[in-house]
Amino acid sequence: MCGLSGEIRFDGERPDLAAVERMSDRLADRGPDGEGVWTRDAVALGHRRLKIIDLSELGAQPMTDARGGITGVFNGCVYNYRELRDELRGLGHRFESTSDTEVVLKAYQQWGTACVEHFHGMFAFALVEHRTGRLVLGRDRLGIKPLYLAQTPGRLRFASSLPALLAAGDVDTSVDPVALHQYLSWHATVATPRTVLNGVRKLPPATVRVVEPDGTHRDHRYWQPSYTRRAEYAGMGPDEWRDAVLEALRTAVRRRMVSDVPVGVLLSGGLDSSLIVALLADEGQRDLMTFSVGFESEGGEEGDEFRYSDLVAREFATDHRRLMVPSDRVSAALDGAVAAMSEPMMSHDVVAFYLLAEQVAKDVKVVQSGQGADEVFAGYHWYPELAAAAREDEPQQYAETYFDRRHPDLAAMLQPHMLTPDDVSARFVEEHMAVPGAETALDAALRLDTHVMLVDDPVKRVDNMTMAWGLEARVPFLDHELVELAAACPPELKLADGGKGVLKEAGRKLLPRDVVDRPKGYFPVPAIRHMAGPVLDRVRDALEAPEAKKRGLFRDEYVTELLAAPDEHRTKRGANALWQVALLEIWLQTHGIK
Repeated sequence: MCGLSGEIRFDGERPDLAAVERMSDRLADRGPDGEGVWTRDAVALGHRRLKIIDLSELGAQPMTDARGGITGVFNGCVYNYRELRDELRGLGHRFESTSDTEVVLKAYQQWGTACVEHFHGMFAFALVEHRTGRLVLGRDRLGIKPLYLAQTPGRLRFASSLPALLAAGDVDTSVDPVALHQYLSWHATVATPRTVLNGVRKLPPATVRVVEPDGTHRDHRYWQPSYTRRAEYAGMGPDEWRDAVLEALRTAVRRRMVSDVPVGVLLSGGLDSSLIVALLADEGQRDLMTFSVGFESEGGEEGDEFRYSDLVAREFATDHRRLMVPSDRVSAALDGAVAAMSEPMMSHDVVAFYLLAEQVAKDVKVVQSGQGADEVFAGYHWYPELAAAAREDEPQQYAETYFDRRHPDLAAMLQPHMLTPDDVSARFVEEHMAVPGAETALDAALRLDTHVMLVDDPVKRVDNMTMAWGLEARVPFLDHELVELAAACPPELKLADGGKGVLKEAGRKLLPRDVVDRPKGYFPVPAIRHMAGPVLDRVRDALEAPEAKKRGLFRDEYVTELLAAPDEHRTKRGANALWQVALLEIWLQTHGIK
């Protein structure tokens, strides 16, 4: 919900209101229902609104609480805002609206930066204390809602998307070699706080940053679940774990129905989204709108899974809509999808989400989606190998299993000035896995995937592609209480039954067996996976463009080799290497980066 932006000056100058307005204009797709700007002393805030909760103008932003001396902008949803409003009323606070934004302002007045510990939801916010001039930035526990930062001497700007910061101007747009190393190693993921650009950073998830008027700041990380077996769950058997997971997921799904507008479901027909539909039906939801997307076959690869989504739709009598996308529509939508990316994202299902969101937004403003279940409940095929590794061998096994390529491979791809002297991606993994709080090798891998890789790939992908059409996506598998429960769950229960064992057992209580026991699926987009027709033409144009030649990220002989055999070069994880290289250039050029 919404897009926020702002600027704080540390040099005694007034904030550049025109720059804030440019950022806000660039966020219009995220918030097509309203806009506003506010400035006081050294700070300016901008906001674009998507009306989900309190549809009246009382919920407009930036929102000021004159009695409390605070102004704020907010993106996301606090699902327990009604309960918090009642609690805060009992503590003496008075409310003018029924919006969750006002609850955030009052909660900060009551509990300070600890307010985030009271929130169930997805959010990013910026709050300004009138008396002190202090700026407070916050982000939800799993990083579902983004917050990008660009700092230069004397000034900090922030926004819900990286392109919004570019619209403000004065950003160092040179490519960060460490981020590029991660991008090429981790399937296009760049871990917080970095982005692919040297001049832009991200506020980490589960973090509150307090920025003082002199430019100093302090960060507080307020949440990190323990990936260990905890005393409160001692003695629980498989059935008890199944029931606990099902009940936690039921609560998570119920929370995400909080809205003043209808809520639908993105239904792929897989276990995760099907469970959401089943739980909503079990809660008494009728005529639930569900949406599926499919693509034309290409290169012998089937492009839809409608047989499963249709089965679930019939089983639970949903109001179901199918979208079949021809291959020429994929190529036509590619540039729009790239323009919507805050960072380059190579997964071929980006275009699928973009096209699906375009259609879904015509019917609803809010959907629930199944992202996150594979990382939280160990659903990917590489987890058994990781689980078998000794703790001291786990970082190396993770790299062998997960990385697209290793450091020596990059020397043959990158121009010397873009190659880091050591394996920064492997070192990141080693350092992360050495942190206490993970009991087994699998626990360490799941912690890394859930709190790093998931945040800056699937979660970001869904947020960017849905918000490009003013559609809010809610992800119940990333409910923080469900994630805490899953982190404590014994690894063998998650690995059982080919992965996500405990979740499959929960599914068997509600879903047809054909849905639970089906092979693992995904959003296939054959036209991109196989570099077909117009997509290949777009790729070739980007890599041969003057900007790409001038930038000189990749060795000429490597690019020539990829273009000579566009469908033959694959990364260790099976991704099309040409697409990964080209997508970065397409993204840079699309966003005007010379």
